[in-house]
Amino acid sequence: MSDKLWGGRFTGEAAEWVDEFGASIGFDYQMAAEDLEGSLAHVKMLGQEGIIPPADAQAITAGLQELQEELAAGQLTFTVKNEDIHLNMEALLTEKIGPVAGKLHTARSRNDQVATDFHLWVKHRLPAVMVELTTLQSTLVKLAKDNAAVIMPGYTHMQHAQPISYGHYLLAYFEMFQRDYERFEFNQKHTDMLPLGAAALAGTTFPINRQAVADELGFDAIYHNSLDAVSDRDFALEFLSNASILIMHLSRMAEELILWSSYEFNYVELDDTFSTGSSIMPQKKNADFAELIRGKSGMVYGNLMGLLTVMKGLPLAYNKDMQEDKAGTFAVMDTILAALKVFNGMLATLKIHPEKMAASLENDFSNATELADYLANKGIPFRQAHAIVGALVLKGLQEKRSLTAMSLTELQEHSDKIEADVYQVLDPKVAVDRRTSLGGTAVANVIKESQRDQAILDQRTKG
Repeated sequence: MSDKLWGGRFTGEAAEWVDEFGASIGFDYQMAAEDLEGSLAHVKMLGQEGIIPPADAQAITAGLQELQEELAAGQLTFTVKNEDIHLNMEALLTEKIGPVAGKLHTARSRNDQVATDFHLWVKHRLPAVMVELTTLQSTLVKLAKDNAAVIMPGYTHMQHAQPISYGHYLLAYFEMFQRDYERFEFNQKHTDMLPLGAAALAGTTFPINRQAVADELGFDAIYHNSLDAVSDRDFALEFLSNASILIMHLSRMAEELILWSSYEFNYVELDDTFSTGSSIMPQKKNADFAELIRGKSGMVYGNLMGLLTVMKGLPLAYNKDMQEDKAGTFAVMDTILAALKVFNGMLATLKIHPEKMAASLENDFSNATELADYLANKGIPFRQAHAIVGALVLKGLQEKRSLTAMSLTELQEHSDKIEADVYQVLDPKVAVDRRTSLGGTAVANVIKESQRDQAILDQRTKG
C-alpha cells in the first residue's frame, strides 16, 4: 500500500521526480498561515457540533496552535513527499499529537480546504493593495494642488495639442487609480466567501455549521452551491484582471516619467534613489525603476492570461489543473504591492521643472485652438475659423514665428474679426484658465477637484 495520506487504494509508489512534478508545496507553503487558520475554525466547529469528541477537538486545537507558533518562528519544514501545504500540515500535526490528528479532516476535503486557504490569502492582502493605492492617490492630490498653476503642453498623438495645468494632468491619474480602488473593493466581495463545507464537490453528510465557520474566519458570505465552491476561481481572476489594469495605469505614467526626464524634455527629474547610472557612461541617470514597472506589466498580464487559459476548458468540479492558480497570483500580488510603493516614492521625491514646461509652449502653436475659438465667438463658423487659423499656423511654420509674434495687421489680413485683445487670448496661462467647463484644466478647477479628491480620501480613511 502507498504511504501517502490518500494512498489506501494504491499499491505502487511514484518516482521522486514524479512526486516533484505533481507537488505544489514549492509555492503553496505561502498559505501556511491561512491553512492553520482554516483548520482551527473547522475543528472548533466539529467540537461544538459534537461531530468529534470535545477532548479530541481540544487536542487538535492545541496542536494547531503550537504549529502556528512554530510557523511564526520559522521552525517548520515542509517536504515534497507530502505534496502540498495541507498534507504537510496534517503530517506535522500527526507527529505532534498522534492519530487523533486524522479527525481534523472529518467533513472536509482538500478541494474545499485549498479553496478556503486561497480565499483567505487573497482576502488578507487586498486591504494592503488598497492602502498603497490610497497612499499613491494622496501623493497625487498634494502634487496637483501644489502645481495647479504650472502650465505644460497637453499631448495627443505625442504632439503638442493644447496647454494644460500640470496639476490637471496629475489628477487624471488620480481618477484612474480611483477606478482601480473601486475594482479592488468589488473584488473583496467575491473573495469574502467561504467554500469550506462543500467537501470534495457534493457537500457532506455530517451535521456541520458553515455559518459558524464563516463567522470564525470573518467571511461575509457562504457559497450556496458545493460544485461552485470548489471550482470557482473568479475571485483570483478578478484580482489578476484588476492588477493588470492597475499596472497598465502605472506603466502609462512610468512611460511619461521616462520621456519627461530625458534630456530632450527635461520636464522632471527623478530622485537619485529611484535612478541608476551606467557602468560605462558617467553622465547617465537612468529611470530604471520606472522602466521596471513598465516592464513588469508583461508578467502581470501573462499570469492573468495563464489562469484564464487554465480555467477555460475545465469541467466541474475540481481538477488538478487548478493547482496552477496560485503561483501566478502570489507573484502578481508581490509585484503590484512593490510597484505601488516604488511609484509613490518616485512621485513623492520628483523634482518638477516648470520653466522647461513653460518654455516648450512658446513656439509650439498649441494656442491655435484658442484663436479658432476666438473667431467662433465672433460669429465665424468653427470650420471656417479652423481654416483661417490653419493658414496662419502654416505661415508661422514657414517663417519660424509664433502666432503671438505676428503683428495685428498680419493677423487681420486673414480675418478682420481679429482685434488687439487676441494676444491676451493666445497667452497659454489665459488659455488654461478659460477652460472652466466641468472636468476642464482651469487652475481654479484643479484646486476645486483636488479638494474633492482629498475629501474622497478622507472619507475612505475614516470609514
